Amino acid sequence: MNRVHHLRAAGSSLVLDARGTAVPTVLHWGADLGALTDRQLEDLADVQVPAVTASSIDVPLHATLVPSAADGWPGLSGLAGWRPEAASGGADRRPALRHARTVATSGTLRVELTDPDAGLRVVVALALGGHGVLESRTSVTNLGTTPYLLERVVSSLPLPARATEILDLSGRWSGERRPQRSSLRDGTWSRETRHGRPGHDAPFVTVTGTSGFAFRTGEVWALHHAWSGDAAVRVERLATGHTLTGAGELWGPGDVVLEPGETYESPRTLACWSDRGLDGVSERFHRWVRGRPGRATRPRPVTLNTWEAVYFAHDLDRLRALADAAARAGVERFVLDDGWFRGRRDDRRGLGDWTVDRDVWPDGLHPLIRHVTGLGMEFGLWVEPEMVNLDSEVARRHPEWVLRGAPGRDPVGWRHQQVLDLANPDAYAHVRDALVALLDEYPVASLKWDQNRDVIDAPSRPQVLATRRLMDELRARFPALEIESCSSGGGKVDLDVLDRADRVWASDTNDALERQSIQRWTGLLVPPELVGSHVGDTRSHTTGRTHDLAVRLVTATFGHSGIEADLTRASPEVLDALARWVRTVKDVRRLVSTGTTVRADRSDDCWVHGLVAPDASEAIYAVVTTSSSPAAVPSPLLLPGLDPRQTYRVERVDLAGPPMVVGDVPPPWWTGGGAELPGSVLAEVGLPLPPLAPEQATLIRVRVR
Repeated sequence: MNRVHHLRAAGSSLVLDARGTAVPTVLHWGADLGALTDRQLEDLADVQVPAVTASSIDVPLHATLVPSAADGWPGLSGLAGWRPEAASGGADRRPALRHARTVATSGTLRVELTDPDAGLRVVVALALGGHGVLESRTSVTNLGTTPYLLERVVSSLPLPARATEILDLSGRWSGERRPQRSSLRDGTWSRETRHGRPGHDAPFVTVTGTSGFAFRTGEVWALHHAWSGDAAVRVERLATGHTLTGAGELWGPGDVVLEPGETYESPRTLACWSDRGLDGVSERFHRWVRGRPGRATRPRPVTLNTWEAVYFAHDLDRLRALADAAARAGVERFVLDDGWFRGRRDDRRGLGDWTVDRDVWPDGLHPLIRHVTGLGMEFGLWVEPEMVNLDSEVARRHPEWVLRGAPGRDPVGWRHQQVLDLANPDAYAHVRDALVALLDEYPVASLKWDQNRDVIDAPSRPQVLATRRLMDELRARFPALEIESCSSGGGKVDLDVLDRADRVWASDTNDALERQSIQRWTGLLVPPELVGSHVGDTRSHTTGRTHDLAVRLVTATFGHSGIEADLTRASPEVLDALARWVRTVKDVRRLVSTGTTVRADRSDDCWVHGLVAPDASEAIYAVVTTSSSPAAVPSPLLLPGLDPRQTYRVERVDLAGPPMVVGDVPPPWWTGGGAELPGSVLAEVGLPLPPLAPEQATLIRVRVR
């Protein structure tokens, strides 16, 4: 029965007016309205009727689930497409959808719309789960007798007038997820990504909120398009007083053609509301991700990746020595990065030839793997299945497998490589069979799955779908296999790939200061245990900057922790500190995997972020100075997220010596063995901070007394 529907979960509500034949309208998306009766819902819908103003259409203008020009909508239509015969005189009309029915089940709505004249059926599926995350999908079916070319399918949600500021992210290689913020004005704010992957400059999460919203305060509405390909996100505010936010795939002309009877199903658009600022958004998304089927439940193994230790210079004795040092430090997974396969001495050759290079490895990888596993560590391997060097056997034998936008036209090179067309059944079978052969022969616990270039000269959707299918096939055949999504660092970090991957590589930089920002904003969406975070060398591989060991250790604690450095050259003192740190990581990793992310709002150049246990019985916090403090005496250290009624023991964890302070100051509170204070005091009054030097970090541990 078509009526006014109310979805409620985790303190939030969505009300949908599905009465009549008009396309249904979301009347409210935000704070929980309570247990409204059917009559109250009807009354709510009756009073939420926009005025018919001067010089406008003659009926009230609603921002429907699928806005359209046929209903008088003056903004971007939620659905656009056409039939090719229109160009030769046939009817080329904009869809005029009408409501057929809405089916409600527990926490879900299925809205069916039709346009018999256009030959279309559209279904919008909404689900509000127990974590307060709203999932939206749209499907379009061609009911006609000729092909239908889709141009745009956008999932839309309304925003209230008090949402006046917008924040999202951008970035670049090794500088991903940098926040940008502006006021929301009349017009369309739009972000489009054309990389064939989300890209290093992906908007990631689009947050619209009340003026001045921050990590701990403000009312916000957040949206993420869970898709690993090209996408468009928008926030549109019209002079009519309507504001919408929405997202969908981004296509080129003719990329999506529905044959008669075929159905297109959109990726998920995920959205949530919070009245506790950005931390409230993170809490909802993190719980949603952690609750997804297939999430690894065992502790995240401390990992060593060989890339910055050896690069392409693979040598059995050198790698054995590296594995020995890793095992002494307590590492649990040893990942052999790029350079192990045939002809791969640099990044100009070999991609696509997924067999072990017998010139470097005459006995295969068996001697190294036996050594690694004999030390009690798992073995992982780097692959890049979607790519190919033209200087490779597979490209020489099958040049037709290179993905091209037009016959005979090679796309411009990118890191000396091209895209292998996985939508080609033969190319797909070649890659799948090569990977299966590797996984059959060797006990590989994890694959670091890279994608080091954009897909820019051909439709990317078939490639994304083929990559999904390949991951699904491998995971079905090897259920214990874990996959890391790496895409020249953080170019593919989204909640689509995380349906199949067990962690993401947030960035190719291990510079601790860069990582502080990258991980802070990656954590807006992705739980920390799914974000690879490694201790790099003293001098950063990507920036040339040097950092004390303590800064690098603290930074790598808040994630899926690991090491990416040549430990065979480390001093005994550094190896001892790394071993202590690994023991700390193992002690707190359950907290990392289950804790609530909190970030203090401070006006100085000291960042404070932490993880609080679900029952608030313990927490860890990082205190990080990004530059010199503007004040001679920093503001107190406030520890958010604790139970105000509990008394806590607060201590500094000594990972590699105390942080450097500026000037002659009394011993900080942590030198006397810590402090015992109620959570209310720690959150509202705080603890004094000494004037720390720039680029220092310390780890604070808090436990109920």
